[in-house]
Amino acid sequence: MQSKQIDELSKDELIKIVKRYRKIKYGLIWEDKPEIVAERCVNELPVLVEATDFEITNNSNDKSPVNLLIEGDNYHALYALTFTHKKSIDFIYIDPPYNTGAKDWKYNNSYVDASDPYRHSKWLSFMDKRLRLSKNLLKDDGIICVTIDDYEAPRLWMLLESIFGEANHLGTVVIRNNPGGRKTKRKVALNHEYAIFFGRSDKAKMKRKNIEIEDKSHKYKMDSDGEYYEERNLRKEGVDSKAFNRKGKRSDRFFPIYVNSATFEISSVKKFDLRILPIDTKGEERIWRRSKDEVERMAATGDVYYKRTSFGDQIYYKFRGGIDGEPYDSIWLDNVFSASEYGTKELDTILGVRESFPYPKSPYAVMECIKAANDNPNAVILDYFAGSGTTAQAVLELNAEIKTNMQFIVCTNNENNICTDVCYPRINNVITGHVHGALPARMKYFRTDFVQKVVTDQDRRDLVYRSSELLCIAEGTYTLLHDDYPLFRLYLSDIKATLIIYDETCISDSIDSLINVPSEIPISIYVFSYNNEYDEDDFSEVKHTYSVKPIPEAILNQYRRIRIGRGL
Repeated sequence: MQSKQIDELSKDELIKIVKRYRKIKYGLIWEDKPEIVAERCVNELPVLVEATDFEITNNSNDKSPVNLLIEGDNYHALYALTFTHKKSIDFIYIDPPYNTGAKDWKYNNSYVDASDPYRHSKWLSFMDKRLRLSKNLLKDDGIICVTIDDYEAPRLWMLLESIFGEANHLGTVVIRNNPGGRKTKRKVALNHEYAIFFGRSDKAKMKRKNIEIEDKSHKYKMDSDGEYYEERNLRKEGVDSKAFNRKGKRSDRFFPIYVNSATFEISSVKKFDLRILPIDTKGEERIWRRSKDEVERMAATGDVYYKRTSFGDQIYYKFRGGIDGEPYDSIWLDNVFSASEYGTKELDTILGVRESFPYPKSPYAVMECIKAANDNPNAVILDYFAGSGTTAQAVLELNAEIKTNMQFIVCTNNENNICTDVCYPRINNVITGHVHGALPARMKYFRTDFVQKVVTDQDRRDLVYRSSELLCIAEGTYTLLHDDYPLFRLYLSDIKATLIIYDETCISDSIDSLINVPSEIPISIYVFSYNNEYDEDDFSEVKHTYSVKPIPEAILNQYRRIRIGRGL
């Protein structure tokens, strides 16, 4: 499908364009450039095919997650993941091409250089398609982090705002990744790059940095329950702390707190002899940090108390928020984030050879981004610009360091054999202990492939026959328990089973195979159907807890949403 020139457009097409741009009051406008890999999905559907010879296993624990490496264009990989992982990803970390003009990436099989008049439009078109696909993979509280430098930072920030919403920008971190600086004749030496964090929705929030009590600058105390707290004055200071607003109205948080001078009991109700108002050391009327009702509740639990100080009678409360850690700073200066020292050298050490992969990230920088955005010990981490595999290494080493069970899904093409000769060997060497000691983990290797767009009944059957990997990835069931292909297959994990019925005439035989599945394990049954229907009575003999989904409609529904959403 080729894009039309303006003079080739019909009246209706022109009206549609005008209406669309009239709605834009503020934001990015660029000339969208057709992309071959995206256009291919109009007439073909991406699927995933396992390369079984590349599987890596260094773990006898079947309950550990199966990590995934996908070789292929990341647009096609994201297309397939839209079915397998819709709203299932906790954190996305990507390090896309920086579009420096130095032919560091290709668009439609041609390098983009600084002389290309559509350089920025091509990059925005490229990023927009992938970011929109990946947004649908994030959980409601999921977070995406995109690293970038000055060449595209302004446009990327606005693009992320248009996709995720300005209110869901969670912060931008400046990372000193090049302490020596990138020297130029006309500009300042560039020592840094950016990590831009956005949430999928307003449910997303950045995490806090863990700090040991003895390392904290605050003086913490321990109460009778063994809980740490910081002692803070209940009287508010600073912004919005005055008792009267600009219109002269007194705040309802300016009220007396009463203290029993003998027992030091506290109440917001007038029943004790000592009366304390939120008046500061200069005699100015302020407000309390808590309402009357909250003061009563805190008094009952001992979280608010009286103290006699050199400034007179004061009310204090136990602040526990800082115990959970401190917010991450917006500037990261640690030397371990250096790409040259801890990126390139780390990759060379792991592979045992000098690699030509340009500017690999420091795994410590990626690890810090993961910790800043995720605290789920069983998180699924996606990187669809995997390159040399730094994110995979970061997840594996974090699992070992902080005893988590996170799973990585990484995608990269195989241009210049980057996947087979760099990314895969790196992951293999990290898991098998080539450098830092063996790490218990499992990984499966998939390649993107295609089937024809579904038009005929035969197309439906072809898609179903080619969908085993998609269904197993979606269900997390990889152990083949019974193989009667092309009639049916039965897959198993430690917590669930997947029965794929390719031929609807074999339902009865396929149900007989379930005798080998433990009774407590639920079963997802996918059954071929021309019309998206099935007869419930066909499954009345199933003794397990089960669900039935007609295929290929379950897959096609997700793929249709992509085409509609992108207007393809």
